[in-house]
Amino acid sequence: MGWITEWRRRRVLQKHSIDDALWRTATRGLPFVPQRPKLKELALLFLAEKQFAGAQGMEVSDEMRVAIAAQACLPILELGLDWYRGWTGIVVYPGDFRVRRSEVDEDGVVHEWDDELAGEAMPGGPVVISWDAAAYDSHINVVIHEFAHKLDMLDGVADGMPPLHPAMDRRAWKRVFEEAYDGFSEALERGRDTWLDPYAAEHPSEFFAVISEAFFEDPTETRRRYPEVYDQLRLFYRQDPACK
Repeated sequence: MGWITEWRRRRVLQKHSIDDALWRTATRGLPFVPQRPKLKELALLFLAEKQFAGAQGMEVSDEMRVAIAAQACLPILELGLDWYRGWTGIVVYPGDFRVRRSEVDEDGVVHEWDDELAGEAMPGGPVVISWDAAAYDSHINVVIHEFAHKLDMLDGVADGMPPLHPAMDRRAWKRVFEEAYDGFSEALERGRDTWLDPYAAEHPSEFFAVISEAFFEDPTETRRRYPEVYDQLRLFYRQDPACK
């Protein structure tokens, strides 16, 4: 039934548009977002197919929706909106939010704790975003981070390897990312300058999400520090932001 989806998308593009002034205002503080008609059209389709909801009394404005959509669509600019298939919800909190966690250790003891998060991507479910982090935290890009997780989860597991294109080499991806992740974790343990957010050492899936942020926000430095990782991301995202 893909033709129905394509027909609906053509209708959206024919009948609707994002106001130019709104687009400029929403992306003014996002210098890494290219001012390309293709991205603007993709963001319009994203807004037509996803549902935003505010939490804790948050009112999600048009400017907030467009700012999130522009950043969320940047990773799929050359992949297409179907890469965000299977879910519709985006929940926006005013600030960081708490999530109750539980884990059973090897002795069968259940441990419970609260995690305070700026964002979370749920398998098959919504993406949750802290607007405070999205709008004001210069150390992370919570939108790109969480939507990178969504791409990673498409094959059913968040392991730092999204579904690769047929021409890509899974062994090369695995080798490059394992070496980068292990080297990063070791540097962090030794107290060395890691450049990337230390949170990248939490898990290979977090390393993929954090390095994806860097790929789009600071591509030249990402290519200098992690040339092989950059090349794999260039092949996956089908973009070369360092050369724009």
